Amino acid sequence: MRVKIEIEEGLAEEEVIIRCGSLNDTIVSLQNYISRQGSGKRCLALRKGETDYYIPLEEIYFFETEGREIRAHTAGDIFISSYKLYELEELLPGSFMRISKSCIVNLDYIYSITRNLTASSVVEFVGSSKRILVSRSYYKTLMERLRVRKLQE
Repeated sequence: MRVKIEIEEGLAEEEVIIRCGSLNDTIVSLQNYISRQGSGKRCLALRKGETDYYIPLEEIYFFETEGREIRAHTAGDIFISSYKLYELEELLPGSFMRISKSCIVNLDYIYSITRNLTASSVVEFVGSSKRILVSRSYYKTLMERLRVRKLQE
C-alpha cells in the first residue's frame, strides 16, 4: 500500500481520499478508523417545521428522498435535511452507505435484511418498525460491508 500526503494551503476542511481496486476488509477498516478520528460527536443541522435541530449522526437511522425533500429518520422522528443525497454521501462517516438511488443507511442500526431475488430486499432496523428497500445493484456491496463491520465488533 502506498501512502501519499498532499498539503494544500487554504483548504477549509481536511479530506482523505482512498483509491483502491476493490473494497476489502483492510480498506473498510482504514475508512472506519479515519472516520472515528474526528473531534467528538458530529451533529447534522436538520429541520422540523420552523425549528432547526442539531442531531448527532449516531442517532440517524437513514436518509431517504421523498419528492424533493431529503428526510432524516431517527428512532422516533423524521427531520428535513438541506443537503442533497450526493452531498450527504460525501459528508457522512463510514458507518453510512447508499443502498439505493434514493436512500443512505446507517449500517450500525440494521437489524435484518429480507432478501428478494426478483426485486428490492427489505431492510429493518434495531428498535424501530421502519423499513426501507435496498436495490439489487447495491445488495452485494451492502452484505459485504455488513460482514466486515460485524467481524470488527
